[in-house]
Amino acid sequence: RTDGRTEKEEEEEVAPRREPVKGSAGARRARAQGGRSPSSRRRTMGAAGLLWAALWAALWALLLPLVAAAEGILHASGSGVPPVTKDYCIIYNSNWVSLPKTLDNATYRTLENLTSTVLCSSAEVPSGLMKDKAVVVMKGNCTFLEKARIAQSLGAKMLLIASKSRLSAISDNKTDFEDVTLPIALIRYNDIVDMQLVLGNEVNVTLYSPPLPEFDYSMVVIFLIAVFTVALGGYWSGVAELENLKAVASPGERETRWKKEENVTFTPVTVILFVVICCVMLVLLYFFYKWLVYVIISVFCLASAMSLYNCLSALIGQIPFGQCRITCSNKTIEVRLIFLAIFCIAAAVVWAVFRNEDRWAWILQDILGVAFCLNFIKTLKMPNFKSCVILLGLLLLYDVFFVFITPFITKNGASIMVEVAAGPFGNSEKSDGNLVEVPTERSAPHEKLPVVIRVPRLEHSASTLCDLPFSLLGFGDIIVPGLLVAYCRRFDVQTRSSSVYYISCTIGKL
Repeated sequence: RTDGRTEKEEEEEVAPRREPVKGSAGARRARAQGGRSPSSRRRTMGAAGLLWAALWAALWALLLPLVAAAEGILHASGSGVPPVTKDYCIIYNSNWVSLPKTLDNATYRTLENLTSTVLCSSAEVPSGLMKDKAVVVMKGNCTFLEKARIAQSLGAKMLLIASKSRLSAISDNKTDFEDVTLPIALIRYNDIVDMQLVLGNEVNVTLYSPPLPEFDYSMVVIFLIAVFTVALGGYWSGVAELENLKAVASPGERETRWKKEENVTFTPVTVILFVVICCVMLVLLYFFYKWLVYVIISVFCLASAMSLYNCLSALIGQIPFGQCRITCSNKTIEVRLIFLAIFCIAAAVVWAVFRNEDRWAWILQDILGVAFCLNFIKTLKMPNFKSCVILLGLLLLYDVFFVFITPFITKNGASIMVEVAAGPFGNSEKSDGNLVEVPTERSAPHEKLPVVIRVPRLEHSASTLCDLPFSLLGFGDIIVPGLLVAYCRRFDVQTRSSSVYYISCTIGKL
């Protein structure tokens, strides 16, 4: 034998493997090596492979129907001089029609408003009324392609189907309607009403679908705001900690400093209680959003006004001018702080009144939001690293559960976190077959929770009209890492290190 193996070793290699008998030495060795025999481990690995294959198949099954759901823009132009124009969101089937990417190659059609009919019969419309026009009819009673066939036979060049409910992707059996070449698009009924109010009764429309921007530059602004807030909040917390240490070393300043101290320390028990309250509040908002949203708005106005005052008063305190004081009830206060308080309250009131004005109210909301986050990070203290780990771990479970697990629990398959953050949708229609719902219009209430940083999307696209026109970042995504950065900054101050933990943690936030 040239391979150096004995006959016994070769027989053991060739002989088929057998399961160890229960109670035998082989079984005891299998239990000692992990409790499972080699064959059972192979079966487990095979089952895991089948499970992964099933998950991928389910993922593709969910994604494939979405291919046909495309978003586009209806460009409407009035008859005035100069003509007033406005864009509206549409949903179309990209497998049925290909829209131009720019307005340069688009063809305008005169819009005929027939929203008084559903166009399920050619007898509903007078002969010749649709000739060479774009027609808008109501959704319902028959399929999209049946409406399109009737409109095409009557000479229409474009069919818009108005929906009073949540927009959904256009899907139908095209096999029996190969002769239908008419462009079909779904549009909000409210947009048709707005079109008449803004542009008048004589409107020319065209459809196009600009390509999606390769990069959303508004996210850069969001990123810079978040990093700035976290870094500044952590630094401010370190400054407050340094002042506390100086006050402890100076008995004369200790009592004065303790009176001004407004910090709240989170113990592990307090952390758990805080997360439980967050869970309960989120569930209550999901079920009672219509009423509780106004409570949150009121609390935000009060808290943001106080936070803005604390932030600006810390800056004003460093200015050695204008320190005249007045005495009231044996207490003295600086006049400039009175004007500062009036300004902060006015800022919060102005936002509350004009909060739904999308053109500029987002700037005021972001300023108040940044002040709120800064004051929260500075005021809330984590006493030790164990509290930080407990808080971040529980909030991770909180996010995973309410974002990814709750869709399997709710009746409509929606994520509780997403529904509350973006505002709940109204009752949507049941979808059959490959009809896929696309998040577009929300029903009342239109109020949104003000606990986000908002920046308008800088690129013009169909997604800006059909989805959210703003990029959003929740306060929690700023405050939670900010608390860890603030803890590291206070640790640097207490240990007199060269800000190594603060800088490292801030870079980690990036």
